[in-house]
Amino acid sequence: MDINEPVISLDNICVSLGGRTILHDINVSVNNGEFVAVLGPNGAGKSTLFKILLGLLKPDCGDVRVLGNVPRRGNSQIGYAPQHRVLETDVALRARDVVGFGLDGNKWGVGWPSQRRTEIINQALKEVDALHLADSSMGQLSGGEQQRLLIAQAMITNPKILLLDEPLSNLDIQHSQDIVALAVKLTREKHITILLVTHDVNPLLPFIDRVLFLARGHGAMGKPDEVITNESLSKLYGTSVEVVKSGNRVFIVGAET
Repeated sequence: MDINEPVISLDNICVSLGGRTILHDINVSVNNGEFVAVLGPNGAGKSTLFKILLGLLKPDCGDVRVLGNVPRRGNSQIGYAPQHRVLETDVALRARDVVGFGLDGNKWGVGWPSQRRTEIINQALKEVDALHLADSSMGQLSGGEQQRLLIAQAMITNPKILLLDEPLSNLDIQHSQDIVALAVKLTREKHITILLVTHDVNPLLPFIDRVLFLARGHGAMGKPDEVITNESLSKLYGTSVEVVKSGNRVFIVGAET
């Protein structure tokens, strides 16, 4: 692909599921190395957007390009970390085993141990500053540590794009800050393009390049101070919405977020 071409391009995308319009006339362009927060209420189409980019869902209309090509399943250039649930304490899987699953997602069974496999897993753990957790039981780790390992799993193929689905949910303030710092490190040092779904943009405001806000099937994209405004969100929601600023934080009043 041309180096000046967006790594993600969606033109006039529409998706309907079960007779309900999920996305309508969505236009999105994301450049290499951008850090984008994806916002919106439940059911706004955030997960649907990720499915399109991962090649798991074909839109009803419009054109999609990821790294210059039509999205396809199992693209090693895209890393995906799904929304996680904290594991029970009796889960015996080692952290390195969970990270290694990222090497096996496109084939049947689990890969056999080898020196090369160990080196790849260790490198992914280093990328997220979690090599010291390699032989820990997943069930004994905190939610933030588990999330860090899911990101390592997504990073194991050295992707150019990283899709993070609500990595801050169920985390306390300190662990949320740690995950945000990790995302910033990956996009700034490795120039990875990151799309991060969240319900609270405040921890990300000092770091993100742009936001994509989805509501009622429509979308608005731009810098935070361009999109998270009374006028922009009222238009998007089709009702009066007020954005309240307090210090360095913003709160959206009058709309489900």
